[in-house]
Amino acid sequence: MSFGAIIIGDEIMRGKRADKHLAQLIAILRSRGLTLDWCQYLGDSPELITSTLKRTFAGRDIVFSFGGIGATPDDHTRACAAAAAGVDLVLHSEAEAEIRGRFGAETTPNRLKMGEFPSGSTIIPNSYNRICGFSFGEHHFVPGFPIMAWPMVEWVLEQRYRHLFHLQPEIEASVMVYDSAESILTPLMEAVEAKYKRLKVFSLPSVGEGGQRRHIELGVRGAPDEVPAAMEDLKRGVTELGGSWEAHAVPAAPDVAG
Repeated sequence: MSFGAIIIGDEIMRGKRADKHLAQLIAILRSRGLTLDWCQYLGDSPELITSTLKRTFAGRDIVFSFGGIGATPDDHTRACAAAAAGVDLVLHSEAEAEIRGRFGAETTPNRLKMGEFPSGSTIIPNSYNRICGFSFGEHHFVPGFPIMAWPMVEWVLEQRYRHLFHLQPEIEASVMVYDSAESILTPLMEAVEAKYKRLKVFSLPSVGEGGQRRHIELGVRGAPDEVPAAMEDLKRGVTELGGSWEAHAVPAAPDVAG
């Protein structure tokens, strides 16, 4: 199953806040042997959010959605999810209990709206302030605040998808190529990818920023048993095409913050 992300908020689209969720979600998944396959950014447009969710609900991907589940007029995600799924938006009993447990006598109808989810949803506990997120099928909706969202994502992964952890180990290796161009290397890349069915070949060119020598990072990622042989084919091919290469160390995956 593939993993996707939807990151919602006008504040991101207009540059008032910088997104932090994408990099952190990649790190959280990587620490469990998983990878993110796609990400989409959306403004606070009910039509756009609804149409996007209608499309992703129809697929099989595991999707994490960040933002828009509060109770202010610009928080549309809960209602859009219900509309996209064709179900009612209803007050979830467990979410209501958490809200009442936090606010007590100060519980208001507006605060209870934060517990209204598409019918059939399950809650995602929020240990920070007890305002739950929700899961609907393979879609998981969390707040836009990183301090709340990231532990909630980890909780979902641990509770729902442990059977996928490290199921398909993946490694990466690459070299720095000089005295060549991507157009020259493309047939070599295609040949290596055709030969090794469980690998992807990649190239990352640099135009020489900061006084660096122009180069291309050329490598493969995928099945550990295929990577060494594929890299030898790439290095040999670069040399035969008149280029030069040198070893390139891939940095370790970053630690995941809670």
